[in-house]
Amino acid sequence: MPYRKSDFHYDLPDSQIARYPLPERSAARMLVARATDAAHLDLADRRVRDLPGCLTPTDLLVFNNTRVLPARLFGHKASGGKVEILIERLKSPHEAAAYIRASKSPHEGGILHVGDATLRVGGRDDALFTLHSDGAPWQEILTAYGEMPIPPYLERRAQESDSERYQTVFAKHSGAVAAPTAGLHFDDALLAAIAARGVRTAEITLHVGAGTFQPVRHEDLAAHIMHAEWLTVGADAVAAVAACRARGGRVVAVGTTALRALESAAAGGNLAPYSGDTRLFITPGYRFRVVDALFTNFHLPESTLLMLVSAFAGYDNIRRAYRHAITHGYRFYSYGDAMFLPQRLAATP
Repeated sequence: MPYRKSDFHYDLPDSQIARYPLPERSAARMLVARATDAAHLDLADRRVRDLPGCLTPTDLLVFNNTRVLPARLFGHKASGGKVEILIERLKSPHEAAAYIRASKSPHEGGILHVGDATLRVGGRDDALFTLHSDGAPWQEILTAYGEMPIPPYLERRAQESDSERYQTVFAKHSGAVAAPTAGLHFDDALLAAIAARGVRTAEITLHVGAGTFQPVRHEDLAAHIMHAEWLTVGADAVAAVAACRARGGRVVAVGTTALRALESAAAGGNLAPYSGDTRLFITPGYRFRVVDALFTNFHLPESTLLMLVSAFAGYDNIRRAYRHAITHGYRFYSYGDAMFLPQRLAATP
Protein backbone atom coordinates (compact mmCIF):
# COMPACT_ATOMS: atom_id res chain seq x y z
CA MET A 1 0.00 0.00 0.00
CA PRO A 2 1.50 3.40 -0.95
CA TYR A 3 2.54 5.77 1.81
CA ARG A 4 0.44 8.87 2.42
CA LYS A 5 1.35 12.26 3.86
CA SER A 6 -0.08 11.46 7.29
CA ASP A 7 2.22 8.44 7.55
CA PHE A 8 5.07 10.89 8.06
CA HIS A 9 3.57 12.77 10.99
CA TYR A 10 5.21 12.80 14.41
CA ASP A 11 4.83 14.93 17.53
CA LEU A 12 7.77 17.01 18.71
CA PRO A 13 7.87 19.01 21.97
CA ASP A 14 8.32 22.71 21.22
CA SER A 15 11.31 22.76 23.57
CA GLN A 16 13.24 20.52 21.16
CA ILE A 17 13.09 22.96 18.24
CA ALA A 18 16.57 24.50 18.05
CA ARG A 19 15.88 28.21 17.61
CA TYR A 20 19.54 29.17 17.92
CA PRO A 21 22.73 27.35 16.97
CA LEU A 22 25.16 25.97 19.50
CA PRO A 23 28.28 28.09 20.12
CA GLU A 24 30.43 25.46 18.38
CA ARG A 25 29.24 24.01 15.06
CA SER A 26 30.66 20.50 15.50
CA ALA A 27 29.50 20.19 19.14
CA ALA A 28 26.02 19.15 18.02
CA ARG A 29 24.88 15.64 18.80
CA MET A 30 24.90 12.98 16.11
CA LEU A 31 22.72 9.88 16.10
CA VAL A 32 24.44 7.05 14.21
CA ALA A 33 21.92 4.52 12.90
CA ARG A 34 23.18 1.19 11.59
CA ALA A 35 21.27 -2.01 10.82
CA THR A 36 22.85 -5.03 12.49
CA ASP A 37 20.32 -7.46 11.00
CA ALA A 38 16.91 -7.38 9.36
CA ALA A 39 15.13 -6.90 12.69
CA HIS A 40 17.42 -4.63 14.69
CA LEU A 41 18.59 -1.05 14.24
CA ASP A 42 21.66 -0.13 16.27
CA LEU A 43 21.49 3.49 17.48
CA ALA A 44 24.56 5.20 18.92
CA ASP A 45 24.67 8.67 20.48
CA ARG A 46 27.73 10.60 19.34
CA ARG A 47 28.85 14.15 18.55
CA VAL A 48 29.35 15.60 15.09
CA ARG A 49 33.04 16.02 15.90
CA ASP A 50 33.16 12.18 16.05
CA LEU A 51 32.25 11.90 12.34
CA PRO A 52 35.84 11.25 11.11
CA GLY A 53 35.86 8.04 13.15
CA CYS A 54 32.77 6.88 11.24
CA LEU A 55 34.57 7.29 7.91
CA THR A 56 37.34 5.39 6.11
CA PRO A 57 40.02 6.75 3.74
CA THR A 58 38.19 5.16 0.81
CA ASP A 59 35.08 7.30 1.40
CA LEU A 60 34.04 10.43 -0.47
CA LEU A 61 32.14 13.25 1.25
CA VAL A 62 30.07 15.40 -1.09
CA PHE A 63 29.23 18.93 0.08
CA ASN A 64 26.78 21.50 -1.27
CA ASN A 65 28.76 24.73 -1.65
CA THR A 66 25.79 27.05 -2.28
CA ARG A 67 25.82 30.40 -0.51
CA VAL A 68 22.68 31.80 1.13
CA LEU A 69 21.52 35.21 -0.04
CA PRO A 70 20.22 37.78 2.48
CA ALA A 71 16.91 37.20 0.72
CA ARG A 72 14.31 38.56 3.16
CA LEU A 73 13.33 42.21 2.68
CA PHE A 74 10.92 44.50 4.53
CA GLY A 75 9.33 47.51 2.89
CA HIS A 76 6.04 49.16 2.00
CA LYS A 77 3.66 49.75 -0.88
CA ALA A 78 3.18 53.16 -2.47
CA SER A 79 0.01 53.34 -0.36
CA GLY A 80 2.05 52.84 2.80
CA GLY A 81 0.99 49.26 3.59
CA LYS A 82 3.78 47.04 4.93
CA VAL A 83 5.21 44.21 2.82
CA GLU A 84 7.59 41.35 3.49
CA ILE A 85 9.45 39.98 0.48
CA LEU A 86 11.27 36.65 0.26
CA ILE A 87 13.34 36.25 -2.88
CA GLU A 88 13.04 32.74 -4.31
CA ARG A 89 15.38 33.13 -7.26
CA LEU A 90 17.34 35.85 -9.02
CA LYS A 91 16.45 35.53 -12.71
CA SER A 92 18.74 38.34 -13.87
CA PRO A 93 20.51 41.32 -12.29
CA HIS A 94 17.22 43.25 -12.32
CA GLU A 95 14.53 40.55 -12.16
CA ALA A 96 13.59 38.14 -9.37
CA ALA A 97 10.91 35.65 -8.43
CA ALA A 98 9.62 36.33 -4.93
CA TYR A 99 6.98 35.60 -2.34
CA ILE A 100 5.24 38.75 -1.08
CA ARG A 101 3.34 38.98 2.19
CA ALA A 102 1.00 41.93 2.61
CA SER A 103 -2.46 42.66 3.97
CA LYS A 104 -3.59 42.67 0.34
CA SER A 105 -1.69 41.09 -2.55
CA PRO A 106 -0.04 43.69 -4.79
CA HIS A 107 -1.34 44.02 -8.33
CA GLU A 108 0.69 43.86 -11.53
CA GLY A 109 2.37 47.19 -12.10
CA GLY A 110 2.29 48.05 -8.41
CA ILE A 111 5.24 49.80 -6.78
CA LEU A 112 7.03 48.60 -3.65
CA HIS A 113 9.70 50.48 -1.71
CA VAL A 114 12.55 48.82 0.17
CA GLY A 115 14.89 51.41 1.64
CA ASP A 116 15.92 53.63 -1.26
CA ALA A 117 15.08 50.92 -3.81
CA THR A 118 11.93 51.03 -5.91
CA LEU A 119 10.54 47.72 -7.12
CA ARG A 120 7.90 47.08 -9.75
CA VAL A 121 5.53 44.09 -9.52
CA GLY A 122 5.26 42.03 -12.69
CA GLY A 123 3.21 38.93 -13.37
CA ARG A 124 2.35 36.15 -10.96
CA ASP A 125 2.88 32.39 -11.23
CA ASP A 126 0.92 30.66 -8.46
CA ALA A 127 2.43 32.03 -5.21
CA LEU A 128 5.46 33.65 -6.87
CA PHE A 129 5.54 37.24 -8.12
CA THR A 130 8.01 38.62 -10.63
CA LEU A 131 9.73 41.69 -9.19
CA HIS A 132 11.72 44.17 -11.27
CA SER A 133 14.31 46.62 -10.02
CA ASP A 134 14.64 49.44 -12.54
CA GLY A 135 17.49 50.98 -10.57
CA ALA A 136 20.14 49.17 -8.55
CA PRO A 137 20.73 45.47 -9.35
CA TRP A 138 19.30 42.91 -6.96
CA GLN A 139 22.65 41.95 -5.45
CA GLU A 140 23.16 45.56 -4.30
CA ILE A 141 19.63 45.74 -2.89
CA LEU A 142 20.05 42.50 -0.94
CA THR A 143 23.45 43.54 0.38
CA ALA A 144 22.08 46.88 1.55
CA TYR A 145 18.69 45.85 2.96
CA GLY A 146 18.39 42.07 3.07
CA GLU A 147 18.19 39.80 6.11
CA MET A 148 19.22 36.17 6.28
CA PRO A 149 16.10 34.09 5.47
CA ILE A 150 16.11 31.91 8.57
CA PRO A 151 13.25 29.37 8.64
CA PRO A 152 9.77 30.55 9.61
CA TYR A 153 9.41 27.96 12.38
CA LEU A 154 12.18 29.72 14.35
CA GLU A 155 9.55 32.40 15.02
CA ARG A 156 12.04 35.26 15.24
CA ARG A 157 13.74 37.89 13.11
CA ALA A 158 17.24 37.17 11.88
CA GLN A 159 20.03 38.50 14.07
CA GLU A 160 23.54 39.61 13.16
CA SER A 161 24.94 36.24 14.26
CA ASP A 162 22.72 34.45 11.71
CA SER A 163 24.71 36.07 8.91
CA GLU A 164 27.56 33.76 9.84
CA ARG A 165 25.84 30.78 11.41
CA TYR A 166 23.14 30.29 8.75
CA GLN A 167 25.97 29.90 6.23
CA THR A 168 28.36 26.98 5.78
CA VAL A 169 32.08 27.65 6.15
CA PHE A 170 32.60 26.31 2.60
CA ALA A 171 29.86 28.41 0.93
CA LYS A 172 31.01 29.73 -2.46
CA HIS A 173 28.26 30.29 -5.04
CA SER A 174 25.44 32.68 -4.10
CA GLY A 175 21.89 31.69 -4.96
CA ALA A 176 20.25 29.81 -2.07
CA VAL A 177 17.46 31.25 0.04
CA ALA A 178 17.69 28.48 2.63
CA ALA A 179 20.81 26.86 4.02
CA PRO A 180 21.95 23.30 3.26
CA THR A 181 21.63 22.70 6.97
CA ALA A 182 23.64 19.49 7.37
CA GLY A 183 26.65 21.49 6.21
CA LEU A 184 26.21 23.99 9.05
CA HIS A 185 27.80 21.46 11.44
CA PHE A 186 31.19 21.56 9.72
CA ASP A 187 33.91 23.91 10.96
CA ASP A 188 37.55 24.24 9.96
CA ALA A 189 38.71 21.87 12.72
CA LEU A 190 36.30 19.14 11.62
CA LEU A 191 37.24 19.55 7.97
CA ALA A 192 40.91 19.27 8.95
CA ALA A 193 40.22 16.10 10.93
CA ILE A 194 38.38 14.60 7.96
CA ALA A 195 41.31 15.43 5.68
CA ALA A 196 43.78 13.96 8.20
CA ARG A 197 41.74 10.76 8.10
CA GLY A 198 42.50 10.58 4.39
CA VAL A 199 38.87 11.03 3.33
CA ARG A 200 38.39 12.74 -0.03
CA THR A 201 35.80 15.44 -0.61
CA ALA A 202 33.91 16.83 -3.60
CA GLU A 203 31.48 19.70 -4.07
CA ILE A 204 28.27 20.26 -5.97
CA THR A 205 26.01 23.31 -6.02
CA LEU A 206 22.27 23.21 -5.40
CA HIS A 207 20.63 26.53 -4.66
CA VAL A 208 18.10 25.63 -1.97
CA GLY A 209 14.76 27.35 -2.54
CA ALA A 210 12.18 28.61 -0.08
CA GLY A 211 9.97 25.79 -1.35
CA THR A 212 11.91 23.45 0.91
CA PHE A 213 9.65 24.76 3.72
CA GLN A 214 6.43 24.45 1.74
CA PRO A 215 4.13 21.77 3.17
CA VAL A 216 2.93 18.75 1.27
CA ARG A 217 -0.74 19.58 0.79
CA HIS A 218 -2.06 16.29 -0.61
CA GLU A 219 -2.50 13.01 1.23
CA ASP A 220 -1.67 11.31 -2.06
CA LEU A 221 2.08 11.90 -2.47
CA ALA A 222 1.79 11.42 -6.22
CA ALA A 223 -0.24 14.64 -6.39
CA HIS A 224 2.54 16.74 -4.85
CA ILE A 225 4.41 19.04 -7.24
CA MET A 226 7.98 19.54 -6.10
CA HIS A 227 9.47 23.02 -6.22
CA ALA A 228 12.25 23.54 -8.76
CA GLU A 229 15.82 24.14 -7.61
CA TRP A 230 18.86 24.93 -9.73
CA LEU A 231 21.93 22.72 -9.45
CA THR A 232 25.31 22.00 -10.96
CA VAL A 233 27.17 18.71 -10.73
CA GLY A 234 30.49 19.26 -12.46
CA ALA A 235 32.84 16.87 -14.20
CA ASP A 236 35.18 17.01 -11.19
CA ALA A 237 32.46 15.68 -8.88
CA VAL A 238 31.55 12.94 -11.37
CA ALA A 239 35.22 11.91 -11.57
CA ALA A 240 35.52 11.90 -7.77
CA VAL A 241 32.51 9.56 -7.48
CA ALA A 242 33.99 7.24 -10.13
CA ALA A 243 37.32 7.15 -8.26
CA CYS A 244 35.47 6.39 -5.01
CA ARG A 245 33.68 3.50 -6.67
CA ALA A 246 36.98 2.17 -8.06
CA ARG A 247 38.59 2.05 -4.62
CA GLY A 248 35.52 0.46 -2.99
CA GLY A 249 34.50 3.46 -0.92
CA ARG A 250 31.17 4.99 0.00
CA VAL A 251 29.70 8.12 -1.54
CA VAL A 252 28.55 10.06 1.54
CA ALA A 253 26.14 12.92 0.87
CA VAL A 254 26.37 15.78 3.35
CA GLY A 255 22.71 16.70 3.45
CA THR A 256 19.63 15.96 1.43
CA THR A 257 20.51 18.68 -1.08
CA ALA A 258 23.80 17.00 -1.99
CA LEU A 259 21.93 13.70 -2.29
CA ARG A 260 19.22 15.18 -4.55
CA ALA A 261 21.84 16.85 -6.73
CA LEU A 262 23.76 13.62 -7.28
CA GLU A 263 20.64 11.54 -7.86
CA SER A 264 19.24 14.18 -10.24
CA ALA A 265 22.47 14.11 -12.24
CA ALA A 266 22.12 10.32 -12.48
CA ALA A 267 18.49 10.38 -13.62
CA GLY A 268 19.51 9.05 -17.04
CA GLY A 269 20.91 5.90 -15.43
CA ASN A 270 24.54 6.92 -14.91
CA LEU A 271 26.03 9.89 -13.12
CA ALA A 272 27.04 12.59 -15.59
CA PRO A 273 27.76 16.32 -15.43
CA TYR A 274 24.54 18.28 -15.20
CA SER A 275 23.47 21.89 -14.83
CA GLY A 276 19.83 22.91 -14.64
CA ASP A 277 16.67 22.60 -12.57
CA THR A 278 15.55 19.58 -10.62
CA ARG A 279 12.12 18.68 -9.25
CA LEU A 280 13.20 15.28 -7.97
CA PHE A 281 10.83 14.10 -5.24
CA ILE A 282 12.22 11.06 -3.44
CA THR A 283 9.76 8.86 -1.56
CA PRO A 284 9.94 5.26 -0.29
CA GLY A 285 10.45 2.91 -3.20
CA TYR A 286 12.93 5.17 -4.98
CA ARG A 287 16.00 3.35 -6.38
CA PHE A 288 19.17 5.18 -5.39
CA ARG A 289 21.90 5.22 -8.04
CA VAL A 290 24.75 7.17 -6.45
CA VAL A 291 24.61 7.82 -2.70
CA ASP A 292 25.63 5.12 -0.22
CA ALA A 293 25.55 7.00 3.11
CA LEU A 294 23.92 10.18 4.37
CA PHE A 295 24.71 12.80 7.00
CA THR A 296 21.59 14.86 7.65
CA ASN A 297 19.63 16.91 10.15
CA PHE A 298 16.26 15.98 11.66
CA HIS A 299 13.40 17.13 9.44
CA LEU A 300 9.90 18.52 9.89
CA PRO A 301 6.86 16.21 10.12
CA GLU A 302 5.17 15.42 6.80
CA SER A 303 7.97 17.16 4.88
CA THR A 304 9.50 16.05 1.59
CA LEU A 305 12.85 15.75 3.37
CA LEU A 306 11.48 13.31 5.95
CA MET A 307 10.06 11.29 3.05
CA LEU A 308 13.50 11.30 1.41
CA VAL A 309 15.35 9.99 4.47
CA SER A 310 12.62 7.37 4.93
CA ALA A 311 13.24 6.23 1.37
CA PHE A 312 16.98 6.06 2.08
CA ALA A 313 16.90 4.32 5.45
CA GLY A 314 13.55 2.57 5.50
CA TYR A 315 10.29 3.94 6.88
CA ASP A 316 10.25 1.89 10.10
CA ASN A 317 13.95 2.55 10.75
CA ILE A 318 13.47 6.30 10.57
CA ARG A 319 10.41 6.09 12.84
CA ARG A 320 12.53 4.25 15.41
CA ALA A 321 15.43 6.66 15.07
CA TYR A 322 13.21 9.73 15.47
CA ARG A 323 11.51 8.22 18.54
CA HIS A 324 14.97 7.68 20.04
CA ALA A 325 16.02 11.25 19.23
CA ILE A 326 12.87 12.74 20.77
CA THR A 327 13.10 10.56 23.90
CA HIS A 328 16.78 11.43 24.38
CA GLY A 329 16.34 15.17 23.96
CA TYR A 330 17.93 15.80 20.59
CA ARG A 331 17.54 19.27 19.10
CA PHE A 332 15.61 19.38 15.81
CA TYR A 333 15.60 21.20 12.46
CA SER A 334 17.98 23.68 10.82
CA TYR A 335 20.01 24.65 13.90
CA GLY A 336 19.57 21.26 15.55
CA ASP A 337 21.45 18.00 15.84
CA ALA A 338 22.36 15.51 13.12
CA MET A 339 21.99 11.90 12.08
CA PHE A 340 24.49 9.73 10.23
CA LEU A 341 23.16 6.85 8.17
CA PRO A 342 26.33 4.97 7.22
CA GLN A 343 24.54 2.63 4.81
CA ARG A 344 21.40 2.56 2.74
CA LEU A 345 18.85 0.71 4.82
CA ALA A 346 15.77 1.02 2.64
CA ALA A 347 15.65 -2.72 2.00
CA THR A 348 15.45 -3.33 5.75
CA PRO A 349 11.87 -3.77 7.07
